[in-house]
Amino acid sequence: MKIFSVICLSLVSNILCYSQVDKPVVCIDVFTSEIESPFKTFVTKKVVQVVTNTHRFSVIDKNSLSDMLEFQKSEEILDEKIKVTDYSAQEIESYIKGHIQKINIYTMKNPDGSVNGYKASAAFTLQVMSGATGVTTEAESFQTEVSPLAMSKEQAVNQTLQSIEPKLKAYFIKTFPMKTKIVKMIDNKRALIAGGKTFGFKEGDKLTVERIEMLEGKPYPTEIGELKITKIAGDDFSECSISKGSKEILAAFNAAVKLTCKLIVK
Repeated sequence: MKIFSVICLSLVSNILCYSQVDKPVVCIDVFTSEIESPFKTFVTKKVVQVVTNTHRFSVIDKNSLSDMLEFQKSEEILDEKIKVTDYSAQEIESYIKGHIQKINIYTMKNPDGSVNGYKASAAFTLQVMSGATGVTTEAESFQTEVSPLAMSKEQAVNQTLQSIEPKLKAYFIKTFPMKTKIVKMIDNKRALIAGGKTFGFKEGDKLTVERIEMLEGKPYPTEIGELKITKIAGDDFSECSISKGSKEILAAFNAAVKLTCKLIVK
């Protein structure tokens, strides 16, 4: 039991340390629901999986975090250094909230009345809220396709949620353009950016470069150039050619002006 407790503490600590990564921090809140169903967590886990697999964020899953902290309390091994408040709310760029409207499971029967299998469908909505203001910036409804015939209810629910993966992925790519920064100017025509394989970058990707000014306490971006990834330099960096605005980018970088690079999504 002590070994398991240590593992749980380690997992909690890892989740709380996500905010230290350069990727934007997104917090996925506990989903609400209009229904009582043992499969509600399946919807949340699917959203967490899709968001994580975009490689765009450090993800804080409050559902898993709550479970781990409850276990921690029940075992009376609460460590004052490990708390939900250990990650700063200021570091969270967005909150994702979900509301499950329905999870329908259909029992399919043979002519003699015996059970032949199960099919399922689900519907839910997602809200994206600004971490800085708490204002809802995006909202979208999702309706799955009816699953193929499955041998169990669990399999049917998993299959119906798989049908929504492409739409979910497209939604998050559109809603959260991948952002990074220039960490080094190789020369006046080439730059090194943060992020490589672990960010999901690939050779040929293009990024706009924006100069960020703070006006009335809010960021105001101005596009000054464009980059093209020419080499993925491991997990953490990528080399880029500067296709537009080389003089402006070099001058801004040398002046320590805040620059943001945003992936161009076709």
